[in-house]
Amino acid sequence: MPGDKTTKPSLQLMTNIEKRSVNNLSAIPKEEYLFKCTSACAGCSSSLCLRYVLKAAGPDSVLVVPACCTSVLQGIYPGTAMNVPVYNIAFAAAAACASGMSNAFATLGRKTNVIVYAGDGGTVDIGIQALSGAFERGTDFLYICYDNEAYGNTGMQRSGSTPLGARTTTTPGGKPTAKKDLDRIVEAHNPPYMATACSAYPLDLYKKVKKALSIPGPKFIHILAPCPPGWRYPSEKTVEMGKLAVKTGTWVLYEREFGKLSISGPSKAAMRKPAPLEDYIKGQGRFKNIDPEVLEEMRQQVERNIQRLSREEAGIC
Repeated sequence: MPGDKTTKPSLQLMTNIEKRSVNNLSAIPKEEYLFKCTSACAGCSSSLCLRYVLKAAGPDSVLVVPACCTSVLQGIYPGTAMNVPVYNIAFAAAAACASGMSNAFATLGRKTNVIVYAGDGGTVDIGIQALSGAFERGTDFLYICYDNEAYGNTGMQRSGSTPLGARTTTTPGGKPTAKKDLDRIVEAHNPPYMATACSAYPLDLYKKVKKALSIPGPKFIHILAPCPPGWRYPSEKTVEMGKLAVKTGTWVLYEREFGKLSISGPSKAAMRKPAPLEDYIKGQGRFKNIDPEVLEEMRQQVERNIQRLSREEAGIC
């Protein structure tokens, strides 16, 4: 349970951790809240992300998990891989459940972190109404969407987050429409903090989760989580695939704190001179035999997004 003395680090240890400047992975706490007995696929980046999310959050945290890969990889109680309480909930209800849970903890005078950890299907599509409602109500919680760009738990059907041109089981010829811009939808709710992250940059993710949890109100982090079986690349290439997404500008890392946009270091360097989009596309079987016109449209989407974010950071309307 939250605050259990068997898992909670000592007050002195927590104080020492907070005083340290976390500028490298060795400074991240050694405590583990996601054990090695998960049933995740080889090369699963969402489980890697969750490991660092929980390290940042600490033991006094509760996960709300809708139907998604995480609800499977956690294992079957009592043999669960999770070392924090988990509440499994229906696809559409994660943010609504978190609202009630957050209010209950506040009534009890508890500071327990309430974190929704949901896939793109349960966020971009089925769960978006509950997400919007929780943000509109000002719920004090952190909503994290780990995005593998399809319904991974049920065989990689297309989701609203699947990118243009990607082949899934329900778009065998390539998805004909662009990826839904979830971040701009969330931005319209004016949360005090939102950010993007990627599994290939765990230190960046850790810092963003720590910052998010230090700010009252609704917070949102959108993580790109490459998926070997779904994206059809070798499992040992997961970190490389995430880095290529950032280096090509396909995925831009940033924070928006009280409306102020700051592009994160790895993306600042990449946006000055992005790597060729083909470097990212060619290693993924889901883009095999992609039409040159579709590839060009993808390139233009990347360029437009980079320009928009660069102008916003510079204060240019």
